[in-house]
Amino acid sequence: MERFFQFQERETSYKQETVAGITTFLSMAYILIVNPIILSQSGMDKGAVFTATALSAIIGSLLIGLLANYPIGIAPSMGLNSFFTFSVCIGMGVPWQTALTGVFIAGVLFVLLSLLKIREMIINVIPQDLKHAIAGGIGFFIAFIGLKNAGIIVGSEATFVSLGDIHSPPVLLALFGFVITVIMMIRGVKGAIFYGMVLSTIAGMIAGIIDQPKQIVGAIPSLEPTFGVVFDHIGQVFTPEMLAVIFTFLFVAFFDTAGALIAIASQAGLMKNNQIPNAGRALLADSSATVVGSVLGTSTVAAMIESSAGIAAGGRTGFTSIIISGFFAIALFFSPLLSVVTAEVTAPALIIVGALMAREVKNIQWERLEITIPSFAILLMMPLTFSVANGIALGFIMYPVTMLTLGKKDEIHPLMYLLFAAFLAYFIFL
Repeated sequence: MERFFQFQERETSYKQETVAGITTFLSMAYILIVNPIILSQSGMDKGAVFTATALSAIIGSLLIGLLANYPIGIAPSMGLNSFFTFSVCIGMGVPWQTALTGVFIAGVLFVLLSLLKIREMIINVIPQDLKHAIAGGIGFFIAFIGLKNAGIIVGSEATFVSLGDIHSPPVLLALFGFVITVIMMIRGVKGAIFYGMVLSTIAGMIAGIIDQPKQIVGAIPSLEPTFGVVFDHIGQVFTPEMLAVIFTFLFVAFFDTAGALIAIASQAGLMKNNQIPNAGRALLADSSATVVGSVLGTSTVAAMIESSAGIAAGGRTGFTSIIISGFFAIALFFSPLLSVVTAEVTAPALIIVGALMAREVKNIQWERLEITIPSFAILLMMPLTFSVANGIALGFIMYPVTMLTLGKKDEIHPLMYLLFAAFLAYFIFL
């Protein structure tokens, strides 16, 4: 076992890896609560999504640990589950069954692109500034959803949005959760987001805002409402509207995992000559997990940036991922706790994760106007149009225009022209 995971080469031990695995699990365990709540707003069964979330995390983390020997946790992406529910299902009126089929097809394409190593090639040709803008834009979008779910931001006929009733008990509970979580994170508490939700839930029950659960441990919720529905709706996704959605799932997940992989590999000291060892295997692991997850009943699965908490605790090998997988298996038996976790409890997690993702904007070359305009379009239009797809499309349309205006055609990869045409068609025909 030690030889397989290269303990000696990476200067680690069973104890160090186990502590790291527990730390990462605690940091990302909130996904078991938040993902079912977000996807249930699209009409999906909350219990089935809970089970699908846990199983996809178990399988994905095992795959990346065994195939790529990386200390990474894999679970449904916080950015793409919001896109799935709020942009595709609610915004576009697409039934969740059809949207989930779109995730399945995007996952299959992921696997093919990973096997053919096309995925790495495409990642390399997209301008780095736009990658940072996409990550940051999704962060702002997620935070906006969190503020909305908490009741901190509400709709207004006069100003479109406005400050909500901050004196109402649910909003006060959300603010309490946000403050307590931020304090713990700044103090370096591992798993602060998870603990923040636990404390908020307890406070909500004490204050009478949340009903107490009838039980804590229970049977694993059935997958029947979601399992295999993708195979019954494949014929419904081949429309211009859904093809654009599939492309967006494919494109956004490209950079979701790639960005996390680069950051985590660098933090763990695994980068060699500016290259990521076993990158192809890592990408294959997360794309395979997306396929499995969509069949089970959850949106796109990706490497979790929260894995950095475990790496900070000493995680260096895939054994950390095995530990993460084991704890998600244990968590399967705690589904009754979902009944006491409300939108006000999960909202702080969305806001804080959004803030963490928004840090990517610091890497954009703001001094270059030709970069600033398309990047700003991505950052601004994602939350304002309540759509990840619209933000990406507008940024990718603006980029060739601003670059060609300055005569910098040599800096534009031919693929960017193809993406320009695809997104222009997206607005014209949809």
